[in-house]
Amino acid sequence: MSTLTRTPAQQDASFAGRRRLRGLAWLMVRQHRAPLIACVAMTVVGAAWIIHERGTTLDALHGAGWPAKPVDDLDGALVQRLDNSFNQVANYLGYLPLLFGVFIGAPLISSDLEHGTARLVATQSVPRSHWILWKLGFALGLVAATTGILGALFGWWWRPVRHVVSSNWLDGTVFVGSLPVLTALALFTTSLGIAIGVLVRRAVTAMVLTFFTSAVALLVADYLKPRLATPRRIAFPLGSEPPPELTNAVQVDQWVGTASGKVYGWGTCVNDSNADACRAKLGIVNSVWDYFGYDQMATLQWTAAGLLLGASVVLVALVVWRTRRQAL
Repeated sequence: MSTLTRTPAQQDASFAGRRRLRGLAWLMVRQHRAPLIACVAMTVVGAAWIIHERGTTLDALHGAGWPAKPVDDLDGALVQRLDNSFNQVANYLGYLPLLFGVFIGAPLISSDLEHGTARLVATQSVPRSHWILWKLGFALGLVAATTGILGALFGWWWRPVRHVVSSNWLDGTVFVGSLPVLTALALFTTSLGIAIGVLVRRAVTAMVLTFFTSAVALLVADYLKPRLATPRRIAFPLGSEPPPELTNAVQVDQWVGTASGKVYGWGTCVNDSNADACRAKLGIVNSVWDYFGYDQMATLQWTAAGLLLGASVVLVALVVWRTRRQAL
């Protein structure tokens, strides 16, 4: 009988031997299992959705004769439907940085500070610096993995059909929804939420402040986006078709100009009673575009990602410095 009966101590030792995660790794998974499960589910469902939509898009376009048939000759209703489906997925991806900042970043440490869990951890044998680094690593790693997978799949969907859906890649959907900007932006908002939580020490307050602060930061980032690189300028005869190099380009400004290179606002002479005579008097003969070529997309994205990651590092350093010095 004694060979079949196990004492509680033996059972605990056997369970500890079977358990693969120990120490702080086990604590992180145990304490943050809800966001972990949510992120895994989000990644699986999002990946399946993107893969399905990509296949549906390509099947519909190939059935309509694309790419042998030019985009302008495709059925307008079909193109609009595919574009709407694409933008629907892209809009959901655009919400991820805000959600991560509010629901993962803001309560990560503020909840422990508010409920006294941080003081309990401080009484254990684990150094405070190890605990905070594990907390940060777990949260930021989870965010990076989720957005990295979804952003990579989103870019994989968009690139072969970029001439048909959301060809303006500088808008918020494509630029933010694909790598590396999606991951960098999510890491920034999460770091911002963590920093706010450490400063205010109240989870709900930190979540509210993170929501509004992140929203403002996203608006500022969208405003600064076209200023991360120098646009190119091209002139072509007024009233003629744009040259081929503008096919995949994103126009950021438009002018009219003279043969010598002098430019005027695009509305010059538009409201004049004799527009042709007005243009002839000023010597206006060209349309002038400022634009970003598709080959500049990577430069713009990596520049934006670098700035966001740099800001994230500063916020993380602030969190580490603050938590090591303040009373828990």
